[in-house]
Amino acid sequence: MAVRVQFEGSSEVGVFAKLTNAYCLVAIGGSANFYSVFEGELSDAIPVVYTSIAGCRIVGRLCVGNRHGLLVPNNTTDQELQHLRNSLPDSVKIQRVEERLSALGNCITCNDYVALAHPDIDRETEEILADTLKVEVFKQTIADHMLVGTYCCFNNQGGLVHPKTKIEEQDELSSLLQVPLVAGTVNRGSDVIGAGLLVNDWSAFCGFNTTSTEMSVIEGVFKLSDHQPFSLGSHLQAPLVDSMVS
Repeated sequence: MAVRVQFEGSSEVGVFAKLTNAYCLVAIGGSANFYSVFEGELSDAIPVVYTSIAGCRIVGRLCVGNRHGLLVPNNTTDQELQHLRNSLPDSVKIQRVEERLSALGNCITCNDYVALAHPDIDRETEEILADTLKVEVFKQTIADHMLVGTYCCFNNQGGLVHPKTKIEEQDELSSLLQVPLVAGTVNRGSDVIGAGLLVNDWSAFCGFNTTSTEMSVIEGVFKLSDHQPFSLGSHLQAPLVDSMVS
């Protein structure tokens, strides 16, 4: 299911956190309430790691990752890198990248199989991305925007893209990613999807300003309702009715 959350009064939760199927990174220095939302939803399944990257709290915009790995910019400190290596699962490969476009989260977006990248990203970075995250890389734009990580968000089941993305472009992206896509918004009409939304295969966190309509679109396209761990399935309904009758 999708949950509303804010970081120190900001609804741009995707700026201050990074969510994958294997781990969640959250910025240091937030409120206890902000952390408790992530801990409550995720801590039974994946580690929630408190960190900074290159001394900054905008961890979601500076790194890119999936269940296979995590790429961080070259100015990430040795201490931060060691902290991440100690905190993340052993199966997650962490790699520092020498890239001119150092806000990797704005320039790259991915799930566990495919990545979309800024058209001007270095060839070497593209190879590291493919090798570390075990993804197929496509250089793309979204609604004429080069910052694909800012204007798109997708998991292994579906994706949300900039509201002005043309139908033909949606179809092309959908065939590359092999998941259905929907054009939409977060945070009451914001087109900055990546900054306002975090998603993996079973949970999503969106900004506090996100409307109920936007949340229902998010839950639908990412197929989150199919993966609720405690949903009242038909196999539970019969015994429940029996116990109520008796």
